[in-house]
Amino acid sequence: MSRVGTTERPLRVAVVGAGPAGFYAAAAFLEQTEVAIEVDMLDRLPTPYGLVRGGVAPDRPKMKSVTRLYEKSAEHPNFSFFGNVELGRDVSVGDLLVCYDQVLYAIGNEADRRMGIPGEHLTGCTPAAVFVGWYNGHPDYRSARVDLSCRRVAVVGNGNVALDVARILARSPEELRVTDIAEHALSALCDSRVEEIVVLGRRGPLQASFTPAELRELTELRAARVQISAEELALDETSRAQHDRARPRDPRRQNVELLTKIARSTPPRARRTIRLRFLVSPLELLGDERGSVRAIRLEHNRLVEQRDGSLGAVGTGQVEDLDAGWVLVSIGRRGRSTPGLPFDEQLGVVANIDGRVVDLETRAIRPNQYCAGWARSGPRGLIATSKVASAEVVARMLADAARGSVMEADRGGRAALESLLRDKGVRYVTFEDWKVIDRVEIQRGLARGAPRSKLVAIPEMLDLVEMKRRGW
Repeated sequence: MSRVGTTERPLRVAVVGAGPAGFYAAAAFLEQTEVAIEVDMLDRLPTPYGLVRGGVAPDRPKMKSVTRLYEKSAEHPNFSFFGNVELGRDVSVGDLLVCYDQVLYAIGNEADRRMGIPGEHLTGCTPAAVFVGWYNGHPDYRSARVDLSCRRVAVVGNGNVALDVARILARSPEELRVTDIAEHALSALCDSRVEEIVVLGRRGPLQASFTPAELRELTELRAARVQISAEELALDETSRAQHDRARPRDPRRQNVELLTKIARSTPPRARRTIRLRFLVSPLELLGDERGSVRAIRLEHNRLVEQRDGSLGAVGTGQVEDLDAGWVLVSIGRRGRSTPGLPFDEQLGVVANIDGRVVDLETRAIRPNQYCAGWARSGPRGLIATSKVASAEVVARMLADAARGSVMEADRGGRAALESLLRDKGVRYVTFEDWKVIDRVEIQRGLARGAPRSKLVAIPEMLDLVEMKRRGW
């Protein structure tokens, strides 16, 4: 039998998850020349690109252009895509370990963190990820209940996603129409009655998690103005000292300087207002007689230095009720457990050490199983930063294989997976099939001058692919 990693017997790797981490890992495998490799990528959706397609805001076309790099990997002769194949539903961890020498899980963080406060069950309290998926045409959220009839929306959280949803809520129909926003979302947002979006941060402006670029974009909206209270913008003594020590290009310092500029300016009259608030934490959601959100109870905070030198928010006892008909919660993501994979409930990630999957109890390494991206680290960093992290895990996988972790048994790889899926009656989607969907979406978008109009129902995508295969 030929040695694993040769042309006669390539190293056969399965990458589960077709988002940025998965594609960057595939690129790292395919660009190296020391080991012959076949990479098969699986995703539970018929469409590739994960967060880039389903998470990046529709008014961010430059961020979406990274898919051109992913497409180069997908066109490599040693790469195959298996869309509409879900781990735990269509194939098991055991199935993949039989078919492949190594398995890399790049399954992201698909669950939302909750606030854990009374009233969170009320109608009108929605995870921001649901709203993001809804306006991006993600099949999971195409039928989400989105009520834009209220005057004020409260967004809990102070990161980029919080500003994304505020920006989409504030944009004019003319601005949205030329993006790849889902048709159902465009229709609803064009009829929106929302006048004010209040973004709530529990700590101060220096501790905000959003980037200066994201903040600056709010000030460039045609139909909205940004307002900030000078009182909440004031820095405490420790924050002021940290600000003054920070380099001029430090994002935290840039945020404060931009926020200060906004607070001192006189915003023009506009149809909508985005109000940025700091040093407030949600205590409770208040409901009306129909069981819907009518207000959010907030406690004002002060910052207290922690043992590690960071500043934590501590309630002052001062409480206010902010009327709001809809509350979007944007306080982070966490992974979901997958059958057959050890899951760290505390961290919300696949149990791992440096990307090597480990047993939850003993912490012993599970040979030839790895994880990358947010499945490994939790929701940290931007899309671009996952490139280096994925490459690091790939380097460990190749090093382990070189040390003999991969048995020389003849694993069928691609052919074995295809046979398994046929036997199970799984309608999987190839990358060529995805291109059929892609072309139809682009053609649909031309009618409104948009880059694409997404198909949002999986059966519709699969039927389209089947029609093309049959030449209809």
